[in-house]
Amino acid sequence: MVPLLLVLLLVVILFSAGFAVKILWWVAIAVLVLWLVGFVARPKNGSGRWYRW
Repeated sequence: MVPLLLVLLLVVILFSAGFAVKILWWVAIAVLVLWLVGFVARPKNGSGRWYRW
């Protein structure tokens, strides 16, 4: 019974880790798209940077 519970626990941990990694990929893609839009839409005058840092 204990090995079965350990396997089930491992499956749950791996499933939730995979779900978290998938969410992080979507967040990374969204940030990349926002960065590219900001890079393309930057002002022509000034320093040319649309961010403050």
